[in-house]
Amino acid sequence: ERAYKPVSYVDQMAIHFTLNGNMILKDSDEGRRQSIRLSTAAEKTPVETSAVTSEEEEIKDEESTGDTEAAGAEEAEGPGAVEAAEAAEAEEPPPPRVKEQKLANQFNFIERASRTLNNPMRERASQSEPTPRKTFSATANQWKIYDAYVEELQKMERSKEKEKPKAQIAKREEEKKKGRKLTTLELQSDDINKISKAAKIMERMVNQNTFDDIAQDFKYFEDASDEYRDQQGTLLPLWKFQYEKTKRLAVTAISWNPKYKDLFAVGYGSYDFMKQGQGMLLLYTMKNPSFPEYVFSSETGIMCLDFHNDHPYLVAVGFYDGNVAIYNLKKATSQPSYKSSAKSGKHTEPVWQVKWQKDDMDNNLNFFSVSSDGRIVSWTLVKNELVHTDVIKLSVEGTTMQGPEGLQLQTFGCGTSFDFHKKIDYLFLVGTEEGKIYKCSKCYSSQFLDVFEAHHMAVDSVSWNPYHLKVFISCSSDWTVKIWDHTIKTPMFIYDLNSAVGDVAWSPYSSTVFAAVTTDGKAHVFDLNINKYEALCTQLVVSKKKNKITHIQFNPVYPIVIIGDERGHVTSLKLSPNLRRMPKAKKGQEVKKGPEVEIAKLDKLLSLVREPESQA
Repeated sequence: ERAYKPVSYVDQMAIHFTLNGNMILKDSDEGRRQSIRLSTAAEKTPVETSAVTSEEEEIKDEESTGDTEAAGAEEAEGPGAVEAAEAAEAEEPPPPRVKEQKLANQFNFIERASRTLNNPMRERASQSEPTPRKTFSATANQWKIYDAYVEELQKMERSKEKEKPKAQIAKREEEKKKGRKLTTLELQSDDINKISKAAKIMERMVNQNTFDDIAQDFKYFEDASDEYRDQQGTLLPLWKFQYEKTKRLAVTAISWNPKYKDLFAVGYGSYDFMKQGQGMLLLYTMKNPSFPEYVFSSETGIMCLDFHNDHPYLVAVGFYDGNVAIYNLKKATSQPSYKSSAKSGKHTEPVWQVKWQKDDMDNNLNFFSVSSDGRIVSWTLVKNELVHTDVIKLSVEGTTMQGPEGLQLQTFGCGTSFDFHKKIDYLFLVGTEEGKIYKCSKCYSSQFLDVFEAHHMAVDSVSWNPYHLKVFISCSSDWTVKIWDHTIKTPMFIYDLNSAVGDVAWSPYSSTVFAAVTTDGKAHVFDLNINKYEALCTQLVVSKKKNKITHIQFNPVYPIVIIGDERGHVTSLKLSPNLRRMPKAKKGQEVKKGPEVEIAKLDKLLSLVREPESQA
């Protein structure tokens, strides 16, 4: 009728389970019928339960009435009448009580099925007590069948028992052989482990003796000539790390281990996209510069890597083919423990950066990746499998492509680098190949918080300041390094380094010190607190002949940097005192240290930059 109508009554009760019991009331018709059947079957006098109960009631009534009558007689007639009544009771015996029989439910098939038939007694008929011939022959046939089954079972058990010892003997012999092999292998592996440990210690001792002058410089040397350089500094070359199999590969990523401060990982691949091949992941320690501690090879080039903060044995890696993987340094295998695939949502283009994040709500390991396909993906390790979630897609506003049949196709930005805020968990920056920097949130998958028109060419690196919550730095192939306040659209500082900038990094010990490397083989170290306009050190680190610097990283504890180049070499350099100068204390005051001092120092510089802008 196409109209809403009120329903007068709705039954809200839903019956999910019912079970009929097997109890019957005695006074019911069914109970009386069953009592009659049971009494007739037992060849007893047919007495209905109702009659029995009525007789019992009559007897009780008679007794009660007799008692009352006797009491009245005693009062009326005296003791003679009482004696006569007692004699009469003794002469008349009480009626026999009928035993109550339990009533079984005739329709309860569970009880009936649980009853078992008793086997007939296995006895021969004696001459004195003749038995019917039919019943005897029937029981005899039953016992013949039973005996045949028992004999068959006994035969089967005997055959099994005969087969068992043969199989057990064969198993024991195999186990003995395997045990012998295992014991020999175990002994060999134990011996190899012992020898390898001893050999590693010996190798480190030999290296320490060989490179004793470098070790002394690393530990004790401080360049006294810095006092006469007018605040300029230098980089002192220390160890050079190289491996035979990585000579034709470029250093594509460098990362220090968060726990072992002398250990760092190096990723090898190629930035020449016409010459792609195998990649390698090596881990070096400053205790042994002649040979890597760990060696992992991959089918495609490694483009980025990152150590986990809480689990320093886990390394997240991004590959040129769009895959990501996790290497476990505790496992003695050359293959990654977990790796993405086309089914699990891998990137379609090279992965440029990976970053570990805090574990998710279920305490699953979690890291992010950025790629040229415009996707920023969150990878979660769930039940030994990498599960992906697309966090955001870098859509470029106002740019559409003309597709077939006049379709308008939206183009996506190519992500090249990203970094997460040190304090605000959801906030992160993404640098793109178009030169833009997007300020994004993990909470929004289709919208940016802000867009910075940062560079004219690809953004090679973007990084938040470790001390100041508002400041970040970026570098690009357009020769510039820029320092930003994320609340302001324009950069605070701009530095032109006269060559494409491959990488930039903040120092861990000061909020105003950073270093950058350029493709002309030079390293530049700045300290904004001393000089806001020029680098305190510009030094040639590698020869210009077909070689370029690709990456730079500060050690978190020691005053050194490591620099990677396109020939697979990693060079360590020590910062001179002018490049790590701490603020001097005034007379009668102690030197203040800590993050608050660093934040105040950088805030002061930013305020000096903002003042002329406000006046203009």
